[in-house]
Amino acid sequence: MNVIVVPDASMIVIPLIEKNGHTYLSPSNFSRYDNMDILEGNLTFDTLISKYSSSELPSGVKSRLFLFSKVVEKADAAIMIGKRPKNRERMYDALNDLILFGGNACNNAHSLEVKIVQDLNIPTLKLAYPTNQAQLIDLINRTNDFLKNLDEIDGIVNEDKLTADFHPKKEKYPIFDVKKLLDSLI
Repeated sequence: MNVIVVPDASMIVIPLIEKNGHTYLSPSNFSRYDNMDILEGNLTFDTLISKYSSSELPSGVKSRLFLFSKVVEKADAAIMIGKRPKNRERMYDALNDLILFGGNACNNAHSLEVKIVQDLNIPTLKLAYPTNQAQLIDLINRTNDFLKNLDEIDGIVNEDKLTADFHPKKEKYPIFDVKKLLDSLI
């Protein structure tokens, strides 16, 4: 099966795709595509732009979506890694961090790519960004498990309960509990 990764170039995941007998589709692999051709089919660059963005979309986002349009229609599955937590303790230096997990590049393009993949209704694995060695090992194990059972998976696997902007969902308190707390302070 053809698998795409968001963000593209997450080197921690790509070898696992190929190890499990699947094909990694990359929008940044220029050797595979003629950069002047637009993908034929329903998800052309023009339809991606008109469906998912406004007319004021910056050129950098448009170019990233153009590259993404080259592979999105061919995708049979997707693996998405969440955004880096702001106040995390670094496991690696910045270069190794970038090589292992890929760069977000642009938050607007990333958000649009996530939305496009969700609309495809293909098997998708959403993973929280690992912040320690145990989480990194868990990410590798869960990715392998997803790829080995890809034929049986239908829908989105989101055990980390990531929100639409790829942050772990925070516990919310009922408004009545907040009101009781405020009333007790007065």
